[in-house]
Amino acid sequence: MDKLTPNAANSVPLTPLTFLERAAIVYGDSHSIVYDHISFTWSQTHRRCLQLASSLTSLGLGRGQVISVLSPNTPSMYELQFAVPMSGAILNNLNLRLDPHALSVLLRHSESKLVFVHSHSLPLILTTLSKFPHTTPRPSLVLITDDGYGDADAVAAAHAMDTYERLLSRGNPNFRWARPNSEWDPITLNYTSGTTASPKGVLHSHRATFMIALDSLIDWCVPKQPVYLWTLPMFHANGWGFAWGIAAVGGTNVCIRKTNAPIIYRSIESHNVTHMCAAPVVLNMLLTREEPLKNPVHVLIGGSTPPASVLARAEEVGFVVSHGYGMTETLGVVVSCAWKREWDRLPRRERARLLARQGVRTAAMSEVDVVDPASGVSVKRDGVTSGEVVVRGSCVMMGYLKDLEGTRRCVRENGWLYTGDVGVVHGDGYLEIKDRSKDVIISGGENVSSVEVEAVMYAHPAVREAAVVGRPDEFWGETPCAFVELKERLERWPTEEELVEFCRERLAHFMVPKTVVFKDALPKTPTGKILKHVLRKEAQGMGSLATRSRM
Repeated sequence: MDKLTPNAANSVPLTPLTFLERAAIVYGDSHSIVYDHISFTWSQTHRRCLQLASSLTSLGLGRGQVISVLSPNTPSMYELQFAVPMSGAILNNLNLRLDPHALSVLLRHSESKLVFVHSHSLPLILTTLSKFPHTTPRPSLVLITDDGYGDADAVAAAHAMDTYERLLSRGNPNFRWARPNSEWDPITLNYTSGTTASPKGVLHSHRATFMIALDSLIDWCVPKQPVYLWTLPMFHANGWGFAWGIAAVGGTNVCIRKTNAPIIYRSIESHNVTHMCAAPVVLNMLLTREEPLKNPVHVLIGGSTPPASVLARAEEVGFVVSHGYGMTETLGVVVSCAWKREWDRLPRRERARLLARQGVRTAAMSEVDVVDPASGVSVKRDGVTSGEVVVRGSCVMMGYLKDLEGTRRCVRENGWLYTGDVGVVHGDGYLEIKDRSKDVIISGGENVSSVEVEAVMYAHPAVREAAVVGRPDEFWGETPCAFVELKERLERWPTEEELVEFCRERLAHFMVPKTVVFKDALPKTPTGKILKHVLRKEAQGMGSLATRSRM
C-alpha cells in the first residue's frame, strides 16, 4: 500500500467554485437569484460569472492580486463571490458601514487593484480614494447599478470608470476559469474590523472555503433547492460561506438591499423563503409581528447569544432558530447547538435556554476546547470553570495578511487557534460563551473594537482617560458605553452629546458610544490597569437602552 500515493486523479485541489459548474448542469433552469423584478437561472449565473472572470483577466488581473467590492446584497455582489476568484484573483468584500478613513486604510493595506462599487456608495468610495497619499496608486473603479438607476454610463464616464454590465458583456462565456494551483491558494480576504491602527486581514484558502460551505449545509440540515433570503450581509465573511453553499444545493438566492421588517416579511411571503441567516438584532426586529408565519422559516443566528425570551418568542412567530459560534478567522459557524430529539419534550423556556448555548463543534472541525490560557490545559466540564475557547480544523484561516507576528499570537505552535473568547463547557460537552477577553462589543452583528473607540475618545482635549464596554440594548443586543474621566482644571466640561458628536465625526456610526458616563476616577488595579469587568457590571446595571436607529 505504500506505493499508492496521491496523483492527478485523486488529489485535485478543493475549491467551492466547482459548485457553480455543477449547479449550472443540475439546476440550470431553476432560479439562482431573485431581486426585485430581476431573476436569473443557474445556467445564466454560471455564464455571467465566466464572462466577468474573462473580462477581469483581459484587464491583466489575476493570481495573487486583490479585487475589492463595496456593495449591498445585490445579484452583482453574489456573482462576484464566484467571478473574482474564477479569474484567479483574491476577493475582498468591504464593509459598507465603515467610514472613508477606515476604508482607505484597508484598501491601501490590501493593495487592491480594482473596486466594484454600488452606485449608492459611490460618494463614499470617492471620498475614500481622496484620502490616499499622492504617491500611492489608487485602485480602478467599476460601477454597479440597479435597474432604473438612470444614465449609469454617463455617471461612469464622469468618473472615468467602467460599468459592471458593460465589463461583463465584453467577456467570453466559454472562458476556462483559473483553477487554483493548490487548494491552499488564497481565495478571499476579509477584514475583522475597520481599525485605523493595525488592520487584520484574514486570508482563507480554497480548501477552507470548500469545507466551511459544505459543513454549514450539513450542520444546518439545508435540503436541496432551499429558498435563501440574504438578510446577512455578504460582506460578513462571505455570508458565512453560504454565498458558495447555496450553489452547492441549487438554492434560490433572494437578494434584498435593505433589511427592515416589512421588506423581510414581504420577501418571505412572496418567495416562500425557507432559510435565512441573521444577527440577533435582525431577529429582534422581526418579533413585533403578531400573526404567525404561514410556513416555518429556518434562521441561523450568530453573534451574541439571544436571550431565552427572544428565542421563545421567535418560535411562537414561526422561526426555527439555530444558534452558532464562529469568527472571521473561521469564516463561518464552527460550533453550533446540535439539537437532541428528547429536548423537544421540554417546556418552551427550557428549550430556549438550551438553544442559547453555542453547543458542540461542527462535523468539519477537528477539535474545539476551552483551556486555561496560561497552561493550555482543558478546564473542568462543570459549566462554571471558564477558560479561552480554542479551535482547530480545516476551516481555520491561513493567517493575517502582512502580519506574521499577529498570526503567531493567534495560531499557536501547539496547533490551536486561540479565539480570545471566554467560555465554559457543560457536563454534556456543550460549550457556552461567557465573555470576550478581547473586549469586542457585538452591536447588531458588527464587531466594535473597544480599543479603537477609546483611542478616539482619548484624542478629545478634555478627556484624561476612557474605557468602553458594552451596554445591553433592546434592539442592537449591545452598544458601546464609554466611561470617561476628564482632565483637571478645565474651563468648561464637555457634555455627553459633545463627546458623542466628537466620536461620530471620526468613527463609523455603529462604533459611536450611545452612552457616556462621567467618572471622578476610573476603577483600576494596583498596577494601574482599568478594571473593565467592574465597568461592564455597572453598564449592565443601567438596564437596556431602547435605541432604534444608528445609521
